[in-house]
Amino acid sequence: MVEISNKPVTMRRAVARAVVEMDKTTREAITQNKIAKGDLLAAVRLAAIQGAKRTAELVPLCHPLPLSVVELAIEFPKGKTAQGKVLVLLRARCAAKAQTGVEMEAMTAVSVAALTLYDFCKSLDKSVRVVEIALEEKSGGRSGTWKRKDAFASN
Repeated sequence: MVEISNKPVTMRRAVARAVVEMDKTTREAITQNKIAKGDLLAAVRLAAIQGAKRTAELVPLCHPLPLSVVELAIEFPKGKTAQGKVLVLLRARCAAKAQTGVEMEAMTAVSVAALTLYDFCKSLDKSVRVVEIALEEKSGGRSGTWKRKDAFASN
């Protein structure tokens, strides 16, 4: 692992996104809470939290961090893709007072959330797919604040 003992403890924040593509009827089933497996939105939020908290176990050489918050927002952007599909946007926000950043925790949170969403929907829609996982922004530490210029516009 990288030596971080000489780095100062600062407030670290990160936001990551996952974009999941699916049929319109599948997204309607989600928004109407008609997924046979159960409460998808609650499960996806819990998956994000569990994923963030276990990042150091899942990603080699990641430092375990004392997360102070993990939040997941689930958005349903308007419009359709060129292929006639609709999207679900997952955004995770993580924060910690630590010596290293929380980017991997936010990325892991949306990854596990997106996989959980896929798992709940796969029986309804074989075409469901995770089309993007990306860091949107981070702050704290020596490198300061960074924001993705192509931030996904929801709605």
